[in-house]
Amino acid sequence: MNTIQIMMPFYGDVALMQEAVRSVLEQDDPRWQLTVVDDGDDPAVPPWFEALDDDRVRYLRNPRNLGLTENFNRCLELVEHEVFTLMGCDDRLLPNYVATMLDIWADHPKAGMVQPGVRVIGSDGRPTKTLVDEAKRRLYAPKFDGRLEMSGEDLAVSLLRGDWLYFPSLCWRTEVVHGVRFREELRVIQDLALLMELVTREATLVVDQTVTFEYRRHNASESSSTAFDGSRFTEAGTFFVDVARQLDAHGWPRAARVARLHLSSRLFALTMLPQALRQRAGIGPLARHVFGRG
Repeated sequence: MNTIQIMMPFYGDVALMQEAVRSVLEQDDPRWQLTVVDDGDDPAVPPWFEALDDDRVRYLRNPRNLGLTENFNRCLELVEHEVFTLMGCDDRLLPNYVATMLDIWADHPKAGMVQPGVRVIGSDGRPTKTLVDEAKRRLYAPKFDGRLEMSGEDLAVSLLRGDWLYFPSLCWRTEVVHGVRFREELRVIQDLALLMELVTREATLVVDQTVTFEYRRHNASESSSTAFDGSRFTEAGTFFVDVARQLDAHGWPRAARVARLHLSSRLFALTMLPQALRQRAGIGPLARHVFGRG
């Protein structure tokens, strides 16, 4: 594992994408390859990549718009190296990301995925704190010093209590993800669905506290917009019911119980209710999710 392939599905803000690409170019360790898969049609983007003149950067434009989920799946199909990152096109790597990830893989070559330390930034690129991220850090993320390895039902229970991972920062072992796809019927919970599939296949997660990644949190994201209109929680309710059945069949009753309860998702919906009431939008889906009917 001497190279990290960084896959970047792109659609949206060109300036933020360019900032994300620059963060890859500024890595302390040169052992990376970047593949950007453009699902848009901005005529200024291809010339910008041509001007970079770096053999480690590969730019591909889809002949037609695939949409978010299918573009993610195309990125998975294009992975060629042993380990890869599916980076958000509005996020940033810190200069130590590649070097830190390769050091972790050297120590844990059989792991399925690695979660580094993450700094949350806002739309302006500055560090920020949100209720969601504070809950992840204080309530749901495991408490440890240095590095932690997790797997099996314990990992499933931990993620279902509250998904504390930052999906775009994860580094994956390609062999573990082979044959797995993002589900087309899901819009914002694809990441947890994919994670649960891998966890039930006994994929191991290594968590390291070294901060190497900046995750951008802003209201323009798909997950934020669907939270405000309530559709996120309709999707989540269906997902948790389905995954609970699957976990029962898998022989993980503790994880199945946590999935049926999905307390963190209900609490998140509860925090959205006051704004939904003010805007008179999304009230029904939110209320059903909070009070146990969705």
